[in-house]
Amino acid sequence: MSGSHFPNKSKVISRISNPRNDSPQSNNGLVVVALLFLVVIVLSFVALAIYVMRLDSVVRTKFEGQRWEIPAKVYARPLELYVGANVDAKSVKDELTLLGYKKTSDYQTSGTFTDNGGAMFIHTRGFNFGTSLEPEQVLKVQFGPTAIADIQSTQTNNTGVVRLEPVLIGGIYPRINEDRVLIKLSDTPQSLIDALIATEDHSFYQHHGISVRGLGRALLSNATGGARQGGSTLTQQLVKNFYLTNERTLKRKATEAVMALLLESHYSKNEILETYLNEINLGQNGNHSINGFGLAAQFYFGQPIQELKLPQVALLVGLVKGPSEYNPWRHPEAALARRNVVLDNMLAQGKITQDQYQAAHDAPLGIVKKPTAGQSLYPDFLDLVRRRLRLEYQESDLTSDGLQIFTTLDPRVQNAANAAFDQTINRIVKSNPKRLTGLQGAVLVSNPQNGEILAVVGGSGLFTGYNRALDARRQVGSLFKPAVYLTALASGRYNLTSLLDDGPVDVSGAGLTHWQPENYDLQDHGVVSLTDALAHSYNQATVHLGMQLGVPQVINTLKNLGVDATLTGYPSILLGAANLSPLDILNMYQTIASDGFQHPPRAIISVIKSNGQPIQRFGLSMQQGSDPAATYLLNYAMQQVVKSGTAAAVNRTLPATLNLAGKTGTTNDLRDSWFAGYSGNYTAVVWVGQDDNRPTGLSGATGALPIWIDLMSRLKLTPVAFAQPDNVVWQWLDTTSGQVSAEGCAGATYIPMLRNTIPAQATPCGQAKIDQMQALQNASMDPNAPAITPNNSATDANGNPIGQPSAPVAPTRNLTPPPSRSTSALDRAMESF
Repeated sequence: MSGSHFPNKSKVISRISNPRNDSPQSNNGLVVVALLFLVVIVLSFVALAIYVMRLDSVVRTKFEGQRWEIPAKVYARPLELYVGANVDAKSVKDELTLLGYKKTSDYQTSGTFTDNGGAMFIHTRGFNFGTSLEPEQVLKVQFGPTAIADIQSTQTNNTGVVRLEPVLIGGIYPRINEDRVLIKLSDTPQSLIDALIATEDHSFYQHHGISVRGLGRALLSNATGGARQGGSTLTQQLVKNFYLTNERTLKRKATEAVMALLLESHYSKNEILETYLNEINLGQNGNHSINGFGLAAQFYFGQPIQELKLPQVALLVGLVKGPSEYNPWRHPEAALARRNVVLDNMLAQGKITQDQYQAAHDAPLGIVKKPTAGQSLYPDFLDLVRRRLRLEYQESDLTSDGLQIFTTLDPRVQNAANAAFDQTINRIVKSNPKRLTGLQGAVLVSNPQNGEILAVVGGSGLFTGYNRALDARRQVGSLFKPAVYLTALASGRYNLTSLLDDGPVDVSGAGLTHWQPENYDLQDHGVVSLTDALAHSYNQATVHLGMQLGVPQVINTLKNLGVDATLTGYPSILLGAANLSPLDILNMYQTIASDGFQHPPRAIISVIKSNGQPIQRFGLSMQQGSDPAATYLLNYAMQQVVKSGTAAAVNRTLPATLNLAGKTGTTNDLRDSWFAGYSGNYTAVVWVGQDDNRPTGLSGATGALPIWIDLMSRLKLTPVAFAQPDNVVWQWLDTTSGQVSAEGCAGATYIPMLRNTIPAQATPCGQAKIDQMQALQNASMDPNAPAITPNNSATDANGNPIGQPSAPVAPTRNLTPPPSRSTSALDRAMESF
């Protein structure tokens, strides 16, 4: 039996031993698999190395290059303080409020001031203007009745002038619409650093870029469906914001971890922290993101980061978790709770005392009512700046290089213009809402001494890109009339009392068939003086005068005054038949207001690189536009517009001693209302009308003029005081005959004249007084001198006979009835009042 089993056993053994016989072939397969596995591992390591090297290049290139596209910052002019400056205490306080200064009981920190009534103490912040550095200092400013009486400083000053930092009025943003104010770690409050590390990454200075424990906790929570946790260090947060997107994938998380390790291997903790402070997103203002704590401090509190207190920095750190969720304007309770969590963390880690914690915990949010940082305070003016800059710079330079652009804008004047325009427009619309709904307008203000544009209002409501101060090209009406009268006065054939015919007008030729413009009041005023014709804006007298002078001569005067538009040679140009913008009109009246010197309006003073190096200055440009003597006479006539003419309403609000001058303008069918005028320190142009050009029912005196008066009443004005040219003398003239007269004679008026235009004849009353004066003068001189024989000739101030230049014959009224006048739509359209 046992033997019978041996064969079977042998077979079993044989089967078992077969694999041993196949061993060499199996070993070869294992080697191949092992080699393939090794190749895969090597290739994986090579790929990983290449990937890491690529990430390393990305990390270093961006971190060491231009990290951000920094928008150009646009600043208003700095307020200059010096003894004698025409600035009162209210103006200074208004400026400090715009700058975010806080009124306190002392002035121990920058950005604060005190005002005890006798003197104002200001602790300035200092500012780098590129070409000069204004240091932080404490000022003691004392005010007199009309100007600064005394000023003292804790810093040595060799110029006697102290400049406050300029108001930031806006930026020119990059395509990604990010904004930030770069800060240095050394300028950051320690409380902010402590709050950030205590809340977001308390082991920041110990780890090497990632927290293994935090990462594991986050992965476990996310894998098990628990509450999502970031597990990110500050370095990882910086990587995510600086290099990556917000997608939630393992691949993105792994890349973030690798880049965090690389970042920490190349750069110090302080470099990483400073970059984080400038990169992190802390809110949104319209379509502009608020990046970094520097801008966030201004956005939420209206103050520089250095001036923030503990509860304020705690609120900003709380926003890191979710700027939208903890928006203090929309969700104040959530923001307050989150701020207090940050304070709890600081207390738990010993960064603040219990007293500090309690005081900060009990403090209100303290945010500004309306954010201003990250948006333009004055978009209409900023639009003008952008247009001028685009002529000089590429868009990429303006939106990424961090340029500083210093402009001519005066915030006090701009605020006055905004308030005067909005309030007056609203009042006018309420008077006739059915007709005037949608009423629009524009305001421009400049300095007549240098052409600097101080304020721009491009319309009511939100800025839409259509800037009426620059883009609205409308008929200007009577605003052209001063050019007609200036041409006459400069010719030497007319003076301010020259008589003009204000009778009917009928002009044919030059493409016109019986053009018959009428006066605004539809009345003929007979023979009027040149001054009265301008003061009361008589159309007929102006056309008669312009046709005698010649239309080309008037157009040449307009060009010399700065009107740079194409003007047709039709007689209707005499009454303003030309489409111009308010900026064009400002250029014209700017020349008149500056003694005939052209100062092309400018809005930019200088452009400075981000490193403080100036790259361009926009200097003053000036040229003689019109004869100063003739302009002096024209100024007198335009002052009569305000004193007794179409703008007489001015003197019911503003002092007559200011000698203000200006001109109303109204176009046909009351479609456009204009007023352009000036004081000694401001030239202002106002236009009112409808965008669709429908009639408003407003004349220059009822639409634009009230805005101009309101604006000027808000400003600190100086009187109009032109320097009297040598060839101008003041003379008594008879208003009826135009002959020389004297003080005390009936109908005598005292006016300026060119010396060579004084009439040769005198009235009987005037001659008698002249003779009497000469006799008294002779009696007081050498008694042996021969007496002067009275004659019928006027003399100048030196007693020399005065000759008469060629002058036009005084017009007389035509007593025959005028021909019937056409009232066709075409003819009416040619009339401009």
